[in-house]
Amino acid sequence: MSEHKFIKSNEKRDMLKELNENFGITKLPYLFVESGKEKIRAFSGSLSKDEILEIARLAKVEGVGIYFMKKEVTGLRLSFEATQLLKSQITKNILDIDDKQFEYWIRGHDLEFKVPEGVYVMRFNNDFLGCGKSNGEKIFNYVPKERRIKKPLN
Repeated sequence: MSEHKFIKSNEKRDMLKELNENFGITKLPYLFVESGKEKIRAFSGSLSKDEILEIARLAKVEGVGIYFMKKEVTGLRLSFEATQLLKSQITKNILDIDDKQFEYWIRGHDLEFKVPEGVYVMRFNNDFLGCGKSNGEKIFNYVPKERRIKKPLN
């Protein structure tokens, strides 16, 4: 687990500030670990940092917790799972989509959406569907391939 870095409290505070400004999130009750490609994983178990490191020393550990968010040049982008875990806190930058848009989104397609540039949480019928990034003209889809519906649209 040598390529993993535990996020320090001051960095976590900065992440929470950004997530609060962008999405209204006020609490992050997780231990955060940064791994390759600016990916951040969240762990909510009872193991301490030292215990996690000891386990990693004894056995090959690819990661701890779940993939939670990614650091990007434009800011933090929540994962599909993070939008589910934080759904009771997310109050800002939500884009509601209709039935037709949902059918495209859940298959991995980008959506035509004229909104300011930034990261948005996609919602359909009160269910969060991960985040998308706007360039002002469209929302780019980040639904993981394993979560997409494979059946093509008719």
